[in-house]
Amino acid sequence: MPYKEKPIEKLYYSIGEVSRMLDVPVSTVRFWENEFDILRPMKNKKGNRMFTPADIRNLRIIHHLLKEEKMTLPGAKQKLAVKREETDYKYEINESLQKIKELLLDLRDSI
Repeated sequence: MPYKEKPIEKLYYSIGEVSRMLDVPVSTVRFWENEFDILRPMKNKKGNRMFTPADIRNLRIIHHLLKEEKMTLPGAKQKLAVKREETDYKYEINESLQKIKELLLDLRDSI
């Protein structure tokens, strides 16, 4: 199996990088920041938003709830407020399964 380097983890990501990661417009990331209390990115001296890996993880959970599970904004807010641990756990399972699927597809393609 070919060697794959781990992606470099940065301490802070710009809003443009985050929007490309999630494949959503920058305006959507700004909107989610205003709607969800769990998102509080830092701002530099210029006022640019700087997202930490924890912020990105929260954004991925929000993206999963809204886009993949087709929840409404109030429904996603309620789920994050009431069942945060359960939501995190289900998200982690989903991410693990996606990585396993990717690995198996790579393995199949290499045979």
